Amino acid sequence: MKNINAEEVEKSIQKKFHKELFSKFCKAINEYQLIKENDKIAVCISGGKDSILMAKLFQELMRHHKFYFELVFLVMDPGYSKPNRDLIEKNASLLNIPIEIFNSTIFENVFNIEKSPCYICARMRRGELYNKAKSLGCNKIALGHHYDDVIETILMGMLYGGQVQTMMPKIHSTNYEGMELIRPMYLIRESDIKKWRDYNNLNFLQCACKFTEKNADYKSDINSSKRLKVKKIISELAKEDPQIEANIFKSVENVNLSTIIAYKDKSNIKHNFKDEY
Repeated sequence: MKNINAEEVEKSIQKKFHKELFSKFCKAINEYQLIKENDKIAVCISGGKDSILMAKLFQELMRHHKFYFELVFLVMDPGYSKPNRDLIEKNASLLNIPIEIFNSTIFENVFNIEKSPCYICARMRRGELYNKAKSLGCNKIALGHHYDDVIETILMGMLYGGQVQTMMPKIHSTNYEGMELIRPMYLIRESDIKKWRDYNNLNFLQCACKFTEKNADYKSDINSSKRLKVKKIISELAKEDPQIEANIFKSVENVNLSTIIAYKDKSNIKHNFKDEY
């Protein structure tokens, strides 16, 4: 079994997976202008493969940055079991990520909610991260959503939401003035994240939710979730045509309003093609 150490993990980012990971990380930051001089960014770590890799990519970026910015590696414990929290702390120590942990009671608060507990939990977690990051003097939080999350969100919106939308690479917070959310993993494929993880023999949290820990039936519901269904649909289509995934991604960059029945502007005002027909 391959020994795990921070230097080897970092070397794999610098060399073996440079094109797939670090180059795409930098491309997203440049293309979507995610970082500016004097930013103080809370790199939000959940303990999964995506957020841990994001932290290492940010550390690599710090070695090459052309202007000054600060990083805080922020971990929120919403009520993890002891083994799960221990795993996060172990990985952070092993990979030389100086995490700052703060506690929350989110899992406890949403445990008895029957309708959309995952959605409510996610909203509450994001709010807590914004609040903590702002208290630390940060003006941005970074989340580890990747390319596959983006295309799944696009298709989910169409199939289950009846709308054309995407997961944006950056957004202004509507509830926390001066705060912004950025997604620097935006162009990185999940398959490449898994290859990096497996190459380095790393073990991360899968799902640390208390629902899945204590309720086997709920776990089976998670496995048949809408997102997983969409992930499978995309995978099957991509087997027939490898361009499918890129086409889904580009579809929200090539919207022709003259061929749209109706759309909403930034003020949420709806415009219909009949208005100017």
